[in-house]
Amino acid sequence: MAGRRLQAGHADGADVTAGRWSPEELATLAAVAETFVRGGAVRRATLAAGAMDRSLDPGQVAQLRLVLRLLESRAANLVLGRRAMPFRDLSPLARERYLLAWANSPIARRRSAFHGLRQLLTFLAYADPGETAGNPRWRSIGYVPERAPVTRKVSTVRPFALPAAAADGVVTLDADVVVVGSGAGGGVVAADLAAAGRSVVVLEAGPFVDERTMPATELDAFDQLYLNHGLTSTWDGSVTLLAGAAVGGGTLINWMTCVLAPDDVRADWQRLHGVDTGDAFATDAAALAAELSVTPAAAQPPKDAAIVSGADALGWRSSTTDRNARGCTDCGSCSFGCPRGAKMSGIRAHLAGAQRHGARIVPEARCDRVVVEGGRAAGVEATVGSGEARVGLVVRARQVVVAAGALGTPGVLARSGLDHPSIGRHLRIHPVPVIAGRMLEPIRMWIGPLQASQVDEFTASEPGRNGYVIESTPAHPGLLALALPWEGMDAHADVMERAAHIVPLVAVTRDGGEGRVTSTRRGATRIDYRLDRTGVTTLRHAMVSMARLARAAGAAEIIGVGMPPAVFGREGFTPGGESRAFADFEERLSRFDFAPNRGSVFSAHQMGTARMGSDPRLHPCDPGGRVRAGDAGPSRAVRGLYVADGSLFPTGIGVNPMLTIMALARGVARTVLAES
Repeated sequence: MAGRRLQAGHADGADVTAGRWSPEELATLAAVAETFVRGGAVRRATLAAGAMDRSLDPGQVAQLRLVLRLLESRAANLVLGRRAMPFRDLSPLARERYLLAWANSPIARRRSAFHGLRQLLTFLAYADPGETAGNPRWRSIGYVPERAPVTRKVSTVRPFALPAAAADGVVTLDADVVVVGSGAGGGVVAADLAAAGRSVVVLEAGPFVDERTMPATELDAFDQLYLNHGLTSTWDGSVTLLAGAAVGGGTLINWMTCVLAPDDVRADWQRLHGVDTGDAFATDAAALAAELSVTPAAAQPPKDAAIVSGADALGWRSSTTDRNARGCTDCGSCSFGCPRGAKMSGIRAHLAGAQRHGARIVPEARCDRVVVEGGRAAGVEATVGSGEARVGLVVRARQVVVAAGALGTPGVLARSGLDHPSIGRHLRIHPVPVIAGRMLEPIRMWIGPLQASQVDEFTASEPGRNGYVIESTPAHPGLLALALPWEGMDAHADVMERAAHIVPLVAVTRDGGEGRVTSTRRGATRIDYRLDRTGVTTLRHAMVSMARLARAAGAAEIIGVGMPPAVFGREGFTPGGESRAFADFEERLSRFDFAPNRGSVFSAHQMGTARMGSDPRLHPCDPGGRVRAGDAGPSRAVRGLYVADGSLFPTGIGVNPMLTIMALARGVARTVLAES
């Protein structure tokens, strides 16, 4: 979301929104902000406007500004069946009713506007630390931000200092291989190639942030380390997406859960798509786990102990989560980066290894296109920096590995003239529903290892639904406020005041539909995704399971995203002997409306937009990671051009994807070395 650069602006909107938002639009945005969460609305409107300007496609921003103008239009309000009165002139209660009518409107665009503004403005209300005295809402919910101690042995990764530009303003570098992207896949490829003696340049579109300067607050973390400053979502706002966007990519901010793609998924990849996931793949995965110090979680914070307790009461399988960490037991700030140096992220592991062997890492370098000459890769053209400090960069190399992630790789390939019809298609995202259980004892979900246990009872798919894994999920105040339902200002505040007692649960579901990644006319990334019938059934089944799990763990109240809280009191939960109130709640969950534009689904995993496989018609990349220029067959592969990230996945996998991405990337690295 908006961060340090926005906080430096004036709270009245000057400097931050000059020339884009009118005073009337900002005043209406502040009125909407005040309706969602009481207090600090002018500052919040300023932060929100600046965040949208920097992160959204200009067309989306224009639509939201139009919505704000319509809120103040007497004629528009009369046509929409409301009183001919501007929004700012309504009473607080009337404003609430107005917004709730939009939340449930049969018109998709109104629902999108409501959920987009609601999520951003509630997030800012609880994530913004304030200018001086801190956020007063933190005290009301029992949140005390903790800063992990900074490691004495900081990662050795440092950005490469570009030489001076030539007279034409362009810097030119030479390398054997250029890697576009520094996340899980790009880091492994860079490390393996550099260790083999190749000259490697790594380009990362995001900034470099070392462990000494990791963000200390949720707001700064989203601003500095997340794609689009945390504002990434599908075009219609149905799914909120989280992705890393700094040197290290997702490895820098993920929750460190290390799970390999299940056996049945790997079998399908081999049988249906011709992707070898046999002995070499398993050997690579085991070696990577060792390199990342993957071990079972060393501590069980209360939120994870609760789900284990609930699973035991129900007779469900649960297990301790494997994580890539050393000495991680208490702080809970993994999603802000790891100042302690306990997380074996890219800047601790593979990127550090790549740089020790001479790799040059260039941050804030947006790849404009891969240069293709005579049917083979010849390097990349990029832009480094921003604003007046931008310079052009050309990296000449006979091999190019694109590892910009499933949301970024399709754009790089398309801008480079690659025309395979499946580039950008078949997006998989692991749709995630959320259930929150309020416990009688404090939980403080924001402390301790982020994910220490999981429930494995439903990993196998069944007729009509896909498999899923139930995990606890950490949340700091902003993300929690965004995720919890809003049924009115006071109702939302009441739920947030009980935040210290909440156990939030998520279900990581396997393929729930399909999507597409394209570019807008203004060059932004557009993400579209639709749940299919099986996906909706899976999400409903998972919500019922999570509600049962929370109740069995002792939850006296259960909150489903997009639903009013259900209160059950202090009586215990007996499997098979549920109360009528709980049975009614289960029934409502089993019929929950996952219609588009409701903002009720989340995802931190993006896969499949440049699928690897043996069929040239269906797979933009072959089983070795080579990029096909079109669908005419292997003869049209672009020599020296490869993909090595989650976009290679033929399908979703239903578990956290980092380790599987790395194992595929190691195989691609062998292809690159063999064809050097």
